[in-house]
Amino acid sequence: MPVIAMTREMGSLGKDVAAALAEKLGVTLVHHEIIDVLADKMRVRKSHVTRLLEGQASLLERLTADKTSLSIFTAAEICALAMKEGGAVFRGWGAAHVLRGIPHVACVRVCAPFELRTRRMMERLKTDDVARVEEEIRNSDEAQTAVIRRNFQVDWTDAMHYDLVLNTEKVSTARCVDEILGLVRSPEFAETEASRQALADLALQTRARAALRTDPSTRSLRISVTADQGRLTLAGVVDKSEERGRAESIAGAVQGAVEVVNSLRAGSEMRARFS
Repeated sequence: MPVIAMTREMGSLGKDVAAALAEKLGVTLVHHEIIDVLADKMRVRKSHVTRLLEGQASLLERLTADKTSLSIFTAAEICALAMKEGGAVFRGWGAAHVLRGIPHVACVRVCAPFELRTRRMMERLKTDDVARVEEEIRNSDEAQTAVIRRNFQVDWTDAMHYDLVLNTEKVSTARCVDEILGLVRSPEFAETEASRQALADLALQTRARAALRTDPSTRSLRISVTADQGRLTLAGVVDKSEERGRAESIAGAVQGAVEVVNSLRAGSEMRARFS
């Protein structure tokens, strides 16, 4: 079940690489599929979600958006799609950073020099307006940087976050596909019982975070959630003991949870103890 998470720059040919890769592997290419689910959960228009995730939202949209919920729901949907049989190629949405710790997931960055990307986009858009195209590319790069830093606290251009970085200045689309195929078919990226469990635990963790964020009684609480072998651990401080119990109940009802270790502390009980 090959799972590949890619990031790409405007004009880098990453879009073409992802499409060719998915076709060659016979797996789903995930890009806009995430939008419908996020829009439904956040109760906003699909165009609003797209602009937020691609860093193109207006000032008003950014100010009114629930960015924490967007990050939580995005991670949950990425993990759900990665768990599906058959594999997938993710193009964008931060999938490379969500799935980075899963051993059998290949995280790939496709890039190219700014000048080359400008020429490619001018050809694609059939324009000779260099300044406008350069501005579009810079805006896209800056937006991607801001979105990834906000959601994952990393510099998405840092090669250390990827298993493979491909510069399409000299490497063709076909060659990029071959290099990625060689990577995912290598023993180092073979899917194992341990790697499947790691993905299952990550998926459970993101589902639990999403469930806590969805429920009105717990959506404002700052709760840390981890998962190990189907066991969820909740940590943090809540105001009331009732919130502690409610959070445990919600987490315990999440599909795949076999046990909940409730390490939440109630502030009211702590204050009473020391008063």
